[in-house]
Amino acid sequence: MIWNLKDKKALITGGTKGIGLAITQEFLQLGAEVLVIARDTSSLLPHDRLHSLQGDWSDTRLRTSAIEFAAKKWAKLDVLVNNIGTNIRKKFIDYSEEEYRMLFEVNLFSLTDVTQKAYPLLKKSGNASVINIASVAGTFDVQSGPPYGMTKAAIIQLTRHLAAEWAPDHIRVNAVSPWYIRTPLTATVLSQPDRLEKILARTPMNRVGQPEEVAGIVSFLAMDNSSYITGQNIMVDGGMSVKGL
Repeated sequence: MIWNLKDKKALITGGTKGIGLAITQEFLQLGAEVLVIARDTSSLLPHDRLHSLQGDWSDTRLRTSAIEFAAKKWAKLDVLVNNIGTNIRKKFIDYSEEEYRMLFEVNLFSLTDVTQKAYPLLKKSGNASVINIASVAGTFDVQSGPPYGMTKAAIIQLTRHLAAEWAPDHIRVNAVSPWYIRTPLTATVLSQPDRLEKILARTPMNRVGQPEEVAGIVSFLAMDNSSYITGQNIMVDGGMSVKGL
């Protein structure tokens, strides 16, 4: 087996910032041809194996366009990275219906829709990998807002179901659950000294993670080298999930 993604055709959602950008860059370095979807793709540097579509991922028309682009350009899809996500942090009783419905639409329903739409192209690959970016918030209470944790827990469970259902079609499905990673989404939290102190105290490695450290495991799960791994939720958390006292 070769440790690269040469000739792999990959769709990455939210691939222009933070973890998504790190995944995009690593996939390109490893030889993949990549289609990135994001609200703003202007930050992407030109590359002969990079394609992009810009728009609101909560709009089903953009999701349809992404799959149509992949079908026309590649006729198959080897890797789907469901990375797009957002959050609103507050106490449960303070959420409006509009806010929690928006979180479910962006984090969960759009992922469900595009994964379902991508199935025929993934099946044509004959050796496909779906990687869902979840969160430790889908397993633990990390005070990041209940609706966010609810959507990530659902993503983890969907990962398990699809891993079993799609295995006969040679499609592997895994989830990656980051702890606090230094990205634009976590900048507000990590800028609070008291909050940062609590996060570090809970983390045996005593630091927050970097986007590249998540991209590394995503790339591995996209490779043929991980061909016997499916249905797993891999935590990239500096040891947070195993810390007792």
